[in-house]
Amino acid sequence: MGDVLWTPPADVRERSRIGDYLRWLREHRGLDFADYDALWRWSVTDLDAFWRSIWDYFEVVAHTPPTATLADRGMPGARWFPGATLNYAENVLRMPGRADDDPVVIARGQTRPPATLTARELREQVRRVAAGLRRLGVGPGDRVAAYAPNIPETYVLLLATASLGAIFSSCAPEFGTRSVTDRWQQIEPSVLVAVDGYRYGDKAVDRRAEVAAIRAALPSLRHTVGIAYLDVADADGGAADRTQAAPDGAIPWAELAAPTDEPLTFTPVAFDHPLYVLYSSGTTGLPKPIVHGHGGILLEHLKMLALHHDLGPADRFFWFTTTGWMMWNFLVSGPAVGAAIVLFDGNPGHPDLGALWRMAEETGTTYFGTSAPFLLACRKAGLVPREIADLSALRGLGSTGAPLPAEGFTWVYENVGDRLQLQSLSGGTDVCTGFVGGVPLVPVHAGEIACRALGAKVEARSSDGSPVLDQLGELVITEPMPSMPVGFWNDPDGSRYREAYFDVYPGVWRHGDWITINARGGCVITGRSDATLNRGGVRLGTAEFYSVVEGLDEVVDSVVVHLEDDEGGAGELLLFVVLAEGLELDDELRRKICRELRTALSPRHVPDEIHQVRAVPRTLSAKKLEVPVKKILTGTPVDRAAAKGALANPESLSAFAAFAQRRATEDHPARA
Repeated sequence: MGDVLWTPPADVRERSRIGDYLRWLREHRGLDFADYDALWRWSVTDLDAFWRSIWDYFEVVAHTPPTATLADRGMPGARWFPGATLNYAENVLRMPGRADDDPVVIARGQTRPPATLTARELREQVRRVAAGLRRLGVGPGDRVAAYAPNIPETYVLLLATASLGAIFSSCAPEFGTRSVTDRWQQIEPSVLVAVDGYRYGDKAVDRRAEVAAIRAALPSLRHTVGIAYLDVADADGGAADRTQAAPDGAIPWAELAAPTDEPLTFTPVAFDHPLYVLYSSGTTGLPKPIVHGHGGILLEHLKMLALHHDLGPADRFFWFTTTGWMMWNFLVSGPAVGAAIVLFDGNPGHPDLGALWRMAEETGTTYFGTSAPFLLACRKAGLVPREIADLSALRGLGSTGAPLPAEGFTWVYENVGDRLQLQSLSGGTDVCTGFVGGVPLVPVHAGEIACRALGAKVEARSSDGSPVLDQLGELVITEPMPSMPVGFWNDPDGSRYREAYFDVYPGVWRHGDWITINARGGCVITGRSDATLNRGGVRLGTAEFYSVVEGLDEVVDSVVVHLEDDEGGAGELLLFVVLAEGLELDDELRRKICRELRTALSPRHVPDEIHQVRAVPRTLSAKKLEVPVKKILTGTPVDRAAAKGALANPESLSAFAAFAQRRATEDHPARA
């Protein structure tokens, strides 16, 4: 595979949290592992011993102890830590290694001045808001919904809701009304907390009309709480002290978070008691309401944040995310391992692509998480982050959301820093974590995800269902993980849940990605398996297409689909490109694109046709929509091919519908 770009230092076991964990295993369990591969194999073989070690090593605060670790190993339906009662918020707010006056929430954005909460202030805010929710009648099992951005109030609300045993759900305020109501009509929240708007770069976005429409569409609501955010400057971050009026008929946030003598308490709940509901992107049909539990999320995030990302009390942890993406839920577990978290709300490209890198310097960020498209955009723009910001504090850099190609890895080490560990990871909303990623014990190879995560038995399966190495296969998980969903909301017999993950391989989780796993455990994900390009019987992933095509200066974005031939022929490979401003697709550029694909990949990758479009359809979490595009091109009406409310740019679909109509009535355009 790719060149080695980073090697663990000789003293990694003395300096890293996973090294400390290995010493603990030796001293307390009598277990000794020569390398990461041996540790991983134990973690996915002896599930009881591994996950109990995570519980004990991190000293999980429980109100009643478990009677077992794994009562039922079958999937779906594995039962973890039966008998245990605990509370996610209690374990997060313990903030090990943090003094009361240590900053633990560092908020930056484009709507109001910087804000910081210390450990003491965070606990105080949660105490007040939990009391406020209790006054509104919120108790165990009630749903609290947040139409709010990545700001301290949203985080406080999550922890306060969890402390009561109530269930949290968030949508970012850029979500349109239909997208929000498609999600929340399913779970019927009793309390809505909403902002009046936000700023995105230098643009003010008023959301009062959307909030009114959402309220009208949710008859289950008993109370609405308003956060005056758009036109309010709050320099000290003291959300509880704000007195501005809330939207019509809503309770001001300041009233919800009013001073009170009520102590901060934590309702003990079962290990699998619902913590929050996340949603699939919902590109077709209603978004799947994925229920995650207190205990499973806590254990998984303790493991990943500390042992894989090496985060602890000395760290400031940032990930660029909105409250509508599971990476927000992942980020805000940081204090559970002692790390401070950096929250950012706004346009990451304003006033330019250097904004987040400069913020990293200003906040002392030690772990910088982002997406592969952001890193590739910085590369394409010729940005050299280490020249515009002092990034000497940065030890780790995370990339997810899409495969990061080898040139992205190389760009990071040449332009961000040559000593940091780059961790490309992949997972999903379904497990609220990454199940393949990085770890301090193994090297970083260009273009390669370094390892399978502890406790995640990830395999590649061939078309006949057998596990394969060094071959492209379906990504499956063959043993249960605690953070697999408790279930889907309003799915009493579990049929929707089984259909989503277990319909192809009974008893085995099929994730829907193509993956190649090499002999040393490194992984390459090449795109969604439902968007596979099958040329002459050879399966091709989409990620490598995009790496080549979007590496060209002329191309801003692209989407590729394969239309099968009903008569068994090769079918057609169609490439759609968004070009840089002012450019038009001509035969010369078509030839250049084909030449680059043929040279960098193979003749099989050369498209039959290349067309220019104004935009590629993407979900609100920026994922490309190859499958809906393919459906539209094969005659499915737009409204059935994709749920427009789940798209960041639903108007982009009209070009593909028009293209499909032309193809149906005219001869095909000249081939590229």
